Amino acid sequence: MEEITYKGDFEIENIPSLKDKALRINLNRDIYGTFAEIGAGQETVRHFFRAGGASGTIAKAMSAYDKHFSDAIYGIEDDKRYVTEARLRKMLNHEVNLMEQRIPRDDNPHKIFFSYANTVATIDFAKKYKGHGWVGIKFQVKPGADYNEIVLHIRFKENDARLQQETLGKLGTNLIYGAFYKYNQPRKLLRYLYDHLEKDQLEIDTINFSGPVFKDIDNRLMSLQLVKNGMTDAVMFSPDGNNVLPARVLYKKNILALRGSFRPVTKVNMDMYEKSYEMFIKENKVDKNNTQVIFEITLSNLRAEGEIDEQDFMDRARLLCSLGQTVLISNFQEYYKLVEYFSQYTRNRMGLTMGVSNLVDIFDEKYYRHLSGGILEAFGKLFYKDLRVYLYPMENKDGSITNSENLKVHPRMKELYKFFKYNGKVVDITDYDSSNLSVFSRTVLKMIANGDSDWEEMLPEGVAKLIKEKSLFGYEAEEVMHK
Repeated sequence: MEEITYKGDFEIENIPSLKDKALRINLNRDIYGTFAEIGAGQETVRHFFRAGGASGTIAKAMSAYDKHFSDAIYGIEDDKRYVTEARLRKMLNHEVNLMEQRIPRDDNPHKIFFSYANTVATIDFAKKYKGHGWVGIKFQVKPGADYNEIVLHIRFKENDARLQQETLGKLGTNLIYGAFYKYNQPRKLLRYLYDHLEKDQLEIDTINFSGPVFKDIDNRLMSLQLVKNGMTDAVMFSPDGNNVLPARVLYKKNILALRGSFRPVTKVNMDMYEKSYEMFIKENKVDKNNTQVIFEITLSNLRAEGEIDEQDFMDRARLLCSLGQTVLISNFQEYYKLVEYFSQYTRNRMGLTMGVSNLVDIFDEKYYRHLSGGILEAFGKLFYKDLRVYLYPMENKDGSITNSENLKVHPRMKELYKFFKYNGKVVDITDYDSSNLSVFSRTVLKMIANGDSDWEEMLPEGVAKLIKEKSLFGYEAEEVMHK
């Protein structure tokens, strides 16, 4: 009988229950694997045991809670830590190798093996640290085929250890199901990790796909999906272009951050970075060897011209990484949110490098209407830390220069600005290259589009060559040569 529908009906996506997901895996006579869970009970495998038919799926379930047992099985980490990516990968590799050794292929020609693992720390008794963990799966999609991997880092948001355990079990079940049944749609697989979960329960801030079924996947684009989907507020890429855990890069570091479009990165961007960096490392308590520079692009900037152009995003990230920079893609429209984010990982000194127009925007009240304390609340969050703004000057149409001494903010904000200025929270970059003041990314893009080769002189060494070699930002060699 045909189902009755109405024009005003809202289409609801049919999400399989956790039991249905586990049962589908269990009833597949070929999928066979191990579960190794450390730190939050055996919450994932519990779903498979309860679903029924688990004897056809579970070769082994274990939880080496004792450190000595864990070290005896997986070895000792160089940093003596247990909740790390290195530990997780050792677990996955060890368990897969045992599967291959102990399950004869001759007797099981149709079996496709997997190993699921997690190593986590749930919330402490004092409820000071919410907890985090590494979760992953190593799996085949055909008998005897090479293995694929999905590895992700999570941060718990709930304030109860039991709830965090339940959340982990749901995530693990979603991951295993997604690995086998959604690996050909990795973007959907990402979204389905939150089936039966809310984003205020769990944050996924790093994910990496590898193996033959993911050979065409760019993990940087997958990280961008994490931010777009609201699964995390920020993701980070190291200079080699790979995803990296923000906590690993930022922990207990002095941080100097530059926000921009970097479309493309120009000589003025690098001059801002180099001159502010020279000033920052001379600050009291700033150790050059413990300082991290971050080039940040906000999601709102990526959306500046409508929907996010992923190729455009990749072009920007590739150029910054080629210059040896660490790139942060964030969902922080306001600067104070960026500072709050950094404050999760460090109490050391911070610096923000920006141009005059950015600083003027900071003193615009319209950005803080959602805060009960308005701009004062935002500035309390922005400047209560040991933070300083390094201001790069702006050249006006008449040739005059605007800096911290003569910039104009809204009359109501004038005294507030003077307070921060006279307390040394805003300092001018004085040793700048004046020839760069007329360089703008938008000008470079127009020149590229018009076939004007002078744009190459506006970019750092090697960047123009990379743009031409990789045809970035719409550069087309034949078209330009023709013009």
